[in-house]
Amino acid sequence: MAYESVVGILMMIVNGLVTWQGLTRPDYFEKYKFNVDGILVYRERIRLISSGFLHVNWIHFAFNMIALMSFAPSLERLFTVPGLLLLYFASLLGGNLLALYIHRNHGDYSAVGASGAVSGVVLASIVLFPDNEIGLILIPIHFPAWILGILFVLISIFGIKNQSGNIGHEAHLGGALTGIIGTLLIDHSRVFENWWIFLLLLLPTLAFLILIVRNPAVLYMDNYWGETWEELKKGTREPKDSPLTREEELNRILDKIREKGFKSLTRKERDRLKDLRDL
Repeated sequence: MAYESVVGILMMIVNGLVTWQGLTRPDYFEKYKFNVDGILVYRERIRLISSGFLHVNWIHFAFNMIALMSFAPSLERLFTVPGLLLLYFASLLGGNLLALYIHRNHGDYSAVGASGAVSGVVLASIVLFPDNEIGLILIPIHFPAWILGILFVLISIFGIKNQSGNIGHEAHLGGALTGIIGTLLIDHSRVFENWWIFLLLLLPTLAFLILIVRNPAVLYMDNYWGETWEELKKGTREPKDSPLTREEELNRILDKIREKGFKSLTRKERDRLKDLRDL
């Protein structure tokens, strides 16, 4: 008989109840969703956890729970119920903390969903069972789990960089990183056996996070990924690659508005315009 995850079932019930409350009571949804000003200004730190149990609709809920129930059983057999619960909540918190850091200057930024927690569970499972076959819903394609892991990390990195769509890539990557590191702390011997996938997932994630901490302009400037290797060795930047000053950046965005209208701005440009006006 197939092993069912106690943690998966429990989290599905709790997520379902909280999501139902949020969808039927707008005040409840607003009170407990992830919101930067709510957390940083009003000190409502409960939002870092509560937002992970709300969803924008039942389709959003279903996708997260299907992913959770697909990967949780194998982890629970290794980690036991307390271990998997710890990983789940740590990944939820890790995902929201990364989102909070990246959007710390965007006071009105909001998000909901269990994606950070689920990402941690999925990536932890991939580190421990990289050769397991993964199948896509409604598509008869199967491939090794490690391929999904690498694609997940790369899509999350480029999603954060490009601010694409209404997807919380920051929570995905933060949760994934927490899950990857969590496997090392909970079952290091098995991680050592699969060291190659552990490093393939961990190193690009850490490199990107170090990059955006060291040079936040990477998040705001299209096609800019920081200094080149030659510039790093010299300790200088070529003038043509230097980031724009605040005034130049503001003028560039305003010129685009004059030429093409406000609606032509990307989400990243709108956020940056707000930041520049507030300086």
